[in-house]
Amino acid sequence: MHAMVLNALGGQLQWTELPDRIPGPGEVRIRVSACGVCRTDLHVVDGELANPRLPIIPGHEVVGRIDAIGPGVTTLAVGERVGLPWLGRTCGACPYCLTHRENLCDHPVFTGYTRDGGFATAVIADARYVFALGESGSDAALAPLLCAGLIGGRALAIGGEGKKIGLYGFGAAAHIVAQVAKFQGRTVYAFTRPGDSATQVFARELGVHWAGGSDQTAPEQLDVAIIFAPVGALVPLALKAVRKGGRVVCAGIHMSPIPGFTYDLLWGERELVSVANLTREDGISFLRLAAHVGVVTRTSLYPLTDANRALADLRAGRFEGAAVLVADE
Repeated sequence: MHAMVLNALGGQLQWTELPDRIPGPGEVRIRVSACGVCRTDLHVVDGELANPRLPIIPGHEVVGRIDAIGPGVTTLAVGERVGLPWLGRTCGACPYCLTHRENLCDHPVFTGYTRDGGFATAVIADARYVFALGESGSDAALAPLLCAGLIGGRALAIGGEGKKIGLYGFGAAAHIVAQVAKFQGRTVYAFTRPGDSATQVFARELGVHWAGGSDQTAPEQLDVAIIFAPVGALVPLALKAVRKGGRVVCAGIHMSPIPGFTYDLLWGERELVSVANLTREDGISFLRLAAHVGVVTRTSLYPLTDANRALADLRAGRFEGAAVLVADE
């Protein structure tokens, strides 16, 4: 197998030949055809997440076909198309796992962070945390659903039933969530980097009601604001944008420091909450919903060997939607 391997935090991924890996008990091997490039991958590479396993193969929006099965796996078959998300394994024994909150597990394993991920030609996965994808849709189009979609869907659910939804940072997750929210009859407001007219045009093409810079004020107060951009300075802006009793959801795994703000922005029973990881039920429910909605992902494709360029383009905001690595050997 070959993989793009991170050997040192802040460094470039290295194209590396590795011995083929054999799935152990309860595991499967996935021959990777596509893997989305998520902002969390940037956080791993840049050392913004604590204690990654090094060396590590990043990537947690994996789509491919099973080509080997370990002992004890009975629910999946060789040749089946599957997806592998961020949540790679949970302990099943901590208070969170025992109360159906495995996303908060005390001893989790995360794909592409503490367990090798999908920036590779093959990946080993715990069969219990793999999603069957069926045969509808292309591999590259499905890949962003495995994190941008799943986390975006969880953030939308945690945001509640509000009808006026603000999305701060209109990238991979927001362009998926916007389609789901619009299908649900909600009104979507897109907030981009100030002056980013191209992304605002992209948002309007997806049917959002209003698009502008994060330094602008929406034409009416929001019920819910979801922050996808890892920018702490957006928190006070989002609190200011929501009505009394509204909710601000921080959907990223990492965020720059949140500046101080006056209490009046929070007062009025406004809520500020975060999203942490996902559960397998989140995955099953959202993938079913995305198929029903007919979510269409906007993807920019890169050969696997160009993973460093894809990460750099993501950091600089050089594309709309999601970047996806595709097999090139």
